[in-house]
Amino acid sequence: MSQPELNTAPKEQPVKESLFLKLKKNRLAYLFILPAMLAMIILVFYPLALGISYSFTNMNQYNMGSKFVEPSYKYVGLDNYITIFTDPDSLFWPVFKQTIIWTFTNVSLHFLIGLSLALVLNRQIRGRTIYRMILLVPWAVPSFVSAFSWRWMFNYDYGLFNWLLAKIGVQPIPWLSDPLWATVAVIMTNVWLGVPFMMVVLLGGLQSIPGELYEAARVDGASRIQQFFKITLPLLKPVAFTVTLLGIIWTFNMFNIIYLVSEGGPYNSTQILVTYAYVEAFQNWNFGISTTYGVIILSILISFSVVYSRVLKMSSGEKVY
Repeated sequence: MSQPELNTAPKEQPVKESLFLKLKKNRLAYLFILPAMLAMIILVFYPLALGISYSFTNMNQYNMGSKFVEPSYKYVGLDNYITIFTDPDSLFWPVFKQTIIWTFTNVSLHFLIGLSLALVLNRQIRGRTIYRMILLVPWAVPSFVSAFSWRWMFNYDYGLFNWLLAKIGVQPIPWLSDPLWATVAVIMTNVWLGVPFMMVVLLGGLQSIPGELYEAARVDGASRIQQFFKITLPLLKPVAFTVTLLGIIWTFNMFNIIYLVSEGGPYNSTQILVTYAYVEAFQNWNFGISTTYGVIILSILISFSVVYSRVLKMSSGEKVY
């Protein structure tokens, strides 16, 4: 028998459409997203580009100009960045250290307390709905209202905490006038505000884990601790990664709690990068330096997010490109 002839003719390559043809073909879709893109350009990308450009200038309140006076600030290249990183009078490194301590402490407590509460609320307990509503109160109240309330409770003479300490015979604590206690005070406030969000997201992740896995583990004789480390944590990992990354970004930029509770004091002991950028802009009136801090903050967060994502993917065995 003769062998069938093989078709060796080259396959036709698909013709790549030009950008104009793609736009014409999907013009209705692009028309729908046009308002959102315009809003992003006006509200996000243009201010971002403007801020980055200002970081290469010596802009301040005297040379920024107005509608009556022409601006006289000059391009200084990388001078602002060099000054921030190398000048002995610069507070960048102490403030950066405080920012790392602030972020790590808060996010760790958010996750541990939030996960503990989520595990409790995921069980069939009486009054579970009421407990959830109560625990969501800190998240529902506007943060500036909570900040002012906590600041009043930290008052040395009339605050709630020192009143309670006096009732048990303990000397009052200088919450907002001592560097260590001021740091404790702002962390307490932010933990109270941030735990509900972490709890809600982790609770949603726990409820998405199939109950059959726990039933099979119990049949095999696994203890609760073994179930937690072999089932709960591995399956909760994607949710925990996302919420932890969001928590780090939000806490790193948590301006209102620091500014409204301690105002960065005493002696800049509770300043973080974002509050110090505000100080440079609206107290020292160094807009060029302030925008440089903003660019540095953005660069740190983008770099951390990329590295964090890659490390997590590598630990889970996914390919990283």
